[in-house]
Amino acid sequence: MIVEERIYTLLPGKTNEYFKIYEEFGLPVQLPILGHLIGYFGTEVGPLNQVIHIWGYDSFEERTKRRTALFQDQKWLDYVAKSRGNIVSQENKLLIPAPFSPVGGIRPAKL
Repeated sequence: MIVEERIYTLLPGKTNEYFKIYEEFGLPVQLPILGHLIGYFGTEVGPLNQVIHIWGYDSFEERTKRRTALFQDQKWLDYVAKSRGNIVSQENKLLIPAPFSPVGGIRPAKL
């Protein structure tokens, strides 16, 4: 399995607007095509005005196939056009989980 981490740095003060546009127009298209959303986050400490989302894939080939399908969907392209004005920069990492790491992250022990 591979994990993709995407970090978008937004214009100051635009995180809530970005989340609103994504939830309404991006997520409904992206989720069925990409499949395994591990998490979607905004920063509170450290580099601010960042949105991080993490997706899981069985292989690099599966990721390539799904991302290609995403960019063939007109609704996704419409969403990208709506959200583009809030994004300053983008960073992308493909991560290989360590053998002992649950893909979704280590879960806290029950109290």
